[in-house]
Amino acid sequence: MWYLKLILILIFIIVLYQDYKDRLVYWFLYPIIGILAFVIQLYNVPMETALANFGFNLLFITIILGVSWLYIKFRKLDFFNAIGIGDILFFVFISFTFSIVSFLILFVFALLFSLILHFVLSNKKEQQTVPLAGYMSLFFGVIYVTSFFYNSPFLYAY
Repeated sequence: MWYLKLILILIFIIVLYQDYKDRLVYWFLYPIIGILAFVIQLYNVPMETALANFGFNLLFITIILGVSWLYIKFRKLDFFNAIGIGDILFFVFISFTFSIVSFLILFVFALLFSLILHFVLSNKKEQQTVPLAGYMSLFFGVIYVTSFFYNSPFLYAY
């Protein structure tokens, strides 16, 4: 299973590089992330549990995107100028990763990490976009690297 984690980490690095450099990521990398993460989860939990995790995680993502859409609509902004389609795809496919509680905690901390990292790296200049999928890829990549050294199903347990 370590080889799947290694491939997943490499894909996270590619997403980080592409998103940070060009703000464009090859779309097919997102489904690969979802498939690899789901297979890794299946190694630790039964299929029914993994599908339930995915369902609840996707519901959480839908709620987050719905609230974001309402906020953007209230502020009279354009939704796709506020969040990229690549970020939405990343959110959807990253929902295949962990158990519900672990995902909720890690997703919120990934968003906070992205915000802090963007403020640190922005160097006081006004940037139009944030490489959110790239920063979150870095965060989740570090989580998977950590799981190499701490071989426990704690990310998939409740």
